[in-house]
Amino acid sequence: MTLPYPVIQLKKGKERSLLQKHPWVFSGAIHHEPSSLENGDTVQVQSFSGEYLATGHFQRGTISVRCIDFTGALIDEEFLRQKIRRCISLRKVLHLPGMETNCYRLIHGEGDEMPGLIADIYGNTIVLQTYTLGMHYLKPLLTAILPQEILTIDAIYDKSAETMNKHGNKVEQDAFLFKKSDYSANDYVIENGIKFSIDFIGGQKTGFFLDQRENRQLLTHYASGKSILNTFCYTGGFSLAALEGNAKEVNSVDSSAKAMEGLEKNLLLNNFSARHTSHTTDVMSFLKTTEEKYDILVLDPPAFAKHLNQTSNAMIGYRNLNTEGLKHIESGGLLFTFSCSQAIDKELFRKIIFQSALQAKREVKILHQLSQPPDHPVSIYHPEAEYLKGFVLLVI
Repeated sequence: MTLPYPVIQLKKGKERSLLQKHPWVFSGAIHHEPSSLENGDTVQVQSFSGEYLATGHFQRGTISVRCIDFTGALIDEEFLRQKIRRCISLRKVLHLPGMETNCYRLIHGEGDEMPGLIADIYGNTIVLQTYTLGMHYLKPLLTAILPQEILTIDAIYDKSAETMNKHGNKVEQDAFLFKKSDYSANDYVIENGIKFSIDFIGGQKTGFFLDQRENRQLLTHYASGKSILNTFCYTGGFSLAALEGNAKEVNSVDSSAKAMEGLEKNLLLNNFSARHTSHTTDVMSFLKTTEEKYDILVLDPPAFAKHLNQTSNAMIGYRNLNTEGLKHIESGGLLFTFSCSQAIDKELFRKIIFQSALQAKREVKILHQLSQPPDHPVSIYHPEAEYLKGFVLLVI
C-alpha cells in the first residue's frame, strides 16, 4: 500500500493494539520515526515487518499518534465528508436535533473516529475545539464541509486556543471560521424543553456541559415536591431540570460569580426564579457550614484528576466531598454524584462512594448507574472515552 505520508515503524510485537483498532500509539511502542517529523504531520503506522496498520496525526508526547483511519484511505476532503455524514446520521437516529432539544454534540473525538476534535451544536452555531495540531490543520476543510452538510448552520466558532496551548501548541486566538452575513446567534437553545442562554465565547468548555443532558432529565423525573441542593451548579443545568420537575425549592452553589450570573439569566428565561436561591461560595465551605438537609443533593464537580499521577489526590477529594454531601441528605433522599475524571474509572469511583458511605455512617443503595449520553459515543475499541461516571443513590 502506497500512501504519501511518512512512516512510523513499531517495535516487534507492538502492533496488537492497532490490529484491535485502538486509536493510540504510545511513544514507547515506536521503533523508528523520521527525524524530520513535526507535530501535526499525518503519518502512516507500520508493523516491524512493514505491514500497514493505520494513518494518524503525529504529536510528540506519551501518545505519539492518534489514528484517524485503519483502511489506508487518503485523508482528504471526501474522507472527512464521509466521516461527518456518519456523525450526522447517528445524531438523526438519536432524534437530534428535535423539538425538545437543539443543542448536542456532533463530533466526539475518538468516539466518532475523529481523535482530537470536538464539535458541539447550539441551535444555528457550531463550536469547534481541537486538541491536536493534526486536527487543527484540517479546520479549513471542516469549515468548508460542515455548512454544506448541515444547512441550518449559520456560523462556526473555533474555541481551540486554550485546549491547544495547554498541549504545548501555540495557535491563534479563538475566532469565527465561518459566519453568514445575516448571522445572529440564537438568544437561547433548548434542552429537554428548557431554555438556556449559552455563552459559547466566554463560557467553560464549548459553553455548556452537554454530556449531562439525560442525567438532568432523570433529576426532573425525581424532583416533584422535593428540596434540592445543586452544587458546582455552573449556569444551572441541574437546577433548572429540578425546577422543571416541580421541585419545592432549589438551592444552587458555585464559586464563580460569572457562572451564577448565567444561572440567573436562565432562571428568568424560564420564569423559575421564585423557587430558587443562589449561593456564590466554595462548595465544601458551604457543606461544612450549613445544617440544612435536602431531599436530593447533586454533586457534579470539575475533574479532580486529568492525569494518572493525580489519581491518589483525586480519590481523597471525591471521598471527602461525597462524605460531606451524604451528611446533608434526608433519610430516604437521593444523591446524584458524578466524576468526569478520566483517571477515575467506574469501579474505582464506586469504591470511593463505598468509603464515603462508611465514613458518613449512612445506608446507601445504588438506584442508577449513569454515564454520558449517546451523542458522546464510546468506541468499543477505545473504552477510555467513557469519562463520565455517575450514580443515583438512595440514602437511608
